[in-house]
Amino acid sequence: MAAPLGLHLEFGGGAELLFDGVKNHHVTLPGQSDPWDMKQLLAWIRGNMLKERPELFMQGDTVPGILVLINDADWELMGELEYQLQDQDNVVFISTLHGG
Repeated sequence: MAAPLGLHLEFGGGAELLFDGVKNHHVTLPGQSDPWDMKQLLAWIRGNMLKERPELFMQGDTVPGILVLINDADWELMGELEYQLQDQDNVVFISTLHGG
């Protein structure tokens, strides 16, 4: 069984409003037999952190309208949902949708 993972999560561009207005979170994911990936992280965030309106953060398994950076690199370069998280990764979610 793998050790728990410590991550820094940051929400911006309005995404923080779904998390009680808090932009920075330090979280510890429980240890599990398989490595954590981004798909599992998104499900964990939805189940453990989202305070309201999860449909604004996630649709299906992904996050439309949200720029995701892993250690300052676009997650599209990192494998998106398949990226295997490492201890102390920095994951940033920036909403690109703006209401009128």
